Amino acid sequence: MKKLFVELGYTPRDIFNALHGDSRLIFNDIENGRRIDIFLDVFEMCHKFNFKDRLLLDKYTIPLVDLLMTKLQVVEITEREYRDIISLLHDHEISDTDDPETINGKYFAQMCARDWGVYKTFSVNFGNILNALPQYKLDAESEKTVRKRVEDLQARMENVPKSTGWKLRASVGEKKQWYELPEMDKEVVDSRIVTNPNGSAPAKT
Repeated sequence: MKKLFVELGYTPRDIFNALHGDSRLIFNDIENGRRIDIFLDVFEMCHKFNFKDRLLLDKYTIPLVDLLMTKLQVVEITEREYRDIISLLHDHEISDTDDPETINGKYFAQMCARDWGVYKTFSVNFGNILNALPQYKLDAESEKTVRKRVEDLQARMENVPKSTGWKLRASVGEKKQWYELPEMDKEVVDSRIVTNPNGSAPAKT
């Protein structure tokens, strides 16, 4: 993978990749201002999701439900995530399986039942999306579709049986932080390590 992206003209984030290369890699196309962010099996930002056993369920990408969760897990959610979530829910039905082109609502609810923090963040973001829907000026039928699918997932989150651990964490609630905030990171940065000709310590560019 490292060789491939260098051959494609991308510059590795040397220091970041050395520190986090067992779980995450970043490559930048400095000239065109493009960035490739690679998570190895485990997606870890505000919340952590292990996709190792789900990578082969879809031919070209992770299942739609997993893609949806990577958007919903953002605590400081942005306009980009709002639009992505609304688009996903508008274009894809909720199902109970990982069939292509559907969102597995059963698996989604199970993930929420395992982790109160995930449940909490998803709940907050769904509430915000429902409140914000009118500003996107969808036609009446499209807005109704998105709202119905959000409400379907919300109902599944609430109705799925919760573990004792989930209930104990829920009793603590917001008194204890339930998420991580990823460090601020520039979209594209040149951090190649260059060795000085005189053999002294490497310099960062």
